[in-house]
Amino acid sequence: MRNKTVALLLLVLFSVTGVMAQQSSKILPYPIHQKKMDNGLNVVTVPYNSPGIAAFYIVVRAGSREEVEKGKTGFAHFFEHMMFRGTDKYSKEAYGDIMKEMGAAANANTSIDRTVYHMTGNAEMLDKMFEIEADRFQNLKYSVHDFKTEAGAVKGEYTKNSASPYQQLYEKLVSTAFTKHTYSHTTMGFFEDVVDMPNQYDYSLTFFDRFYRPEYTTIVVVGDVTPEKVNSLAQQYFGDWKRGTYKPTIATEPKQTQTRYAHVQQQGFPPYLSLAFKGPAFSDKDKDLPALSILSNILFSQNSDLFRKLVVQEQKARFIGGGPQFSRDPNLVSFSASVVSPNDMQYVKDEMMRVLNEAKTKQIDAQKIADTKSRIKYSFAMSMDSPDAIANSLAQYIWLTGNPESINNLYAVFDTVTAKDLMDVAKKYFTPTTLTVGSIAPAEKSPVK
Repeated sequence: MRNKTVALLLLVLFSVTGVMAQQSSKILPYPIHQKKMDNGLNVVTVPYNSPGIAAFYIVVRAGSREEVEKGKTGFAHFFEHMMFRGTDKYSKEAYGDIMKEMGAAANANTSIDRTVYHMTGNAEMLDKMFEIEADRFQNLKYSVHDFKTEAGAVKGEYTKNSASPYQQLYEKLVSTAFTKHTYSHTTMGFFEDVVDMPNQYDYSLTFFDRFYRPEYTTIVVVGDVTPEKVNSLAQQYFGDWKRGTYKPTIATEPKQTQTRYAHVQQQGFPPYLSLAFKGPAFSDKDKDLPALSILSNILFSQNSDLFRKLVVQEQKARFIGGGPQFSRDPNLVSFSASVVSPNDMQYVKDEMMRVLNEAKTKQIDAQKIADTKSRIKYSFAMSMDSPDAIANSLAQYIWLTGNPESINNLYAVFDTVTAKDLMDVAKKYFTPTTLTVGSIAPAEKSPVK
């Protein structure tokens, strides 16, 4: 009997040790618990040692990418505002009072691929978090007057943002780089659509009905919680949420065949240069994005030879930087520079292109690659120090793939990237035919070729 007991204890010990070893090999050292409900809602729980604190995120995989109808852009961002307008059960004021009671503040943000709603508060009030979020996600209600008021606020936000030459250039650059795909408009939408938004009350109801559905949504709870408690509350409050039927058709971007240009004329403003190449869609299996991230860090970070030359020694640029954008569909790999004098913009552009072209044939030192990988991974690991930070990072990978484990999958791929991979992606993506050059300068036309 004693031998059987010892054998059983050893078996349990080896099993636990194996699980711990497997988890320690992941960039996120905490188990990710997932449950897919019958209606398509995904529920993600990460227990984390934060006594009395829990972060509650809801990721809706609908951003400006899903705005496929002509004249109907900006609605994903609009609902970031509208979702705080209240319901019959909880008015806007009542919602705010509950936030104060929990010692929390609710907020939201929108991007090209998603809208995220989040709060961090008292873990003992997790039940109330679920209740109020389930209510507004399933029972949002607003009048025509409320709609027009919020549409006016969105127009004001657009006007404020568009006063920035940087924002003007970004809008011109994406609308130049993309001719068919919905990445051609920013999260705010096209200006003419924002102006017309107060007339689109009926369409707003359609947009909400399409995308605020369980199959588009993931709930993420991180902190002083258990998967059992989270899953039980999700079933209680979101179990009757009805699945939708709508799936947007996203246009495929045609292959770019020549360099394009986007320019903003601006007097008395620091000259600015952007080199935006067509890049890959996000994948947690392929090497292209990790290789581009590593290569961008080596070529354009503050530790790079080019930074030292242009910023420190020659003082022709105030900064340089850039890298690939992580997005659901193929997007841009962008490098930018704030240039001291407009007369030096062509020179700075030529120097940036020089290092990008050299990367196609010049093998980078293995130790430098290893050090860069280490810095990237260490920086990420050290930032995972709170429920909110963990939930926010998981949210990014959820909107990219729908699977929070992509965070671990991607960083595992980082370890496999070689010097040859860096040369391969440089050859593949840094080509003049896929380049869009953006510039801000006093001249009427772009000073760079």
